[in-house]
Amino acid sequence: MIGGMSWESTVLYYQIINETVGKELGGLHSAKILLYSVDFDEIEKYQAGGEWEKAGEVLSEAAVNLEKAGADYLVICTNTMHKVVPQIQTHIQIPIIHIAEATADVLKESRIRKVALLGTKYTMTQDFYKKKLTDAGIEVLIPEQPDIETVNNVIFKELCRGVVSENSKQQYLAIIDKLAAEGAQGVILGCTEIGMMISREDTQLPVFDTTRIHAEKAAYLSIQD
Repeated sequence: MIGGMSWESTVLYYQIINETVGKELGGLHSAKILLYSVDFDEIEKYQAGGEWEKAGEVLSEAAVNLEKAGADYLVICTNTMHKVVPQIQTHIQIPIIHIAEATADVLKESRIRKVALLGTKYTMTQDFYKKKLTDAGIEVLIPEQPDIETVNNVIFKELCRGVVSENSKQQYLAIIDKLAAEGAQGVILGCTEIGMMISREDTQLPVFDTTRIHAEKAAYLSIQD
């Protein structure tokens, strides 16, 4: 696992993976995990400056070290940094479990054809993530520009700092309601921290938490052999 983006959501990955393995195997079983946790401040500055290649270099170094340590596959514990997956993959032989592909599989199983996407402004507006969904035949709806800024600001100024605000939650739910009115059949929590604030009980739309989807996919793969 490459974590730390933010460390709050990486904690959830670790918890979900171990809970899933324990549930499937029983007894005192837990997951065999290698974790490389980066400094998110460095990564966030590269994101904000549009220096994605430099951010990719940091994660590629982490990936190489994990492969050398014996990892069989790689889990990047963030949605946004999947933008640099092609760059990372050139440095390693082990496969990367892509969070958007895992999410698309669950959406198809749930027969969702039009979905709302919440995440960082990079995830919502750029194609690296949405294309994985549209290639799977799923139409993607994103908020209007002011709401994109609201969603993004809550992620970086609150959730990534461990702050969960009731006011921000209500703003998110209002945005989800707007997208539901546009025909969304479900909502993707396309940032690994959003699940700290929004749950399935909060909205009538089916909620697809990418943190849980991704972590469970990794857990099941780890016990297949």
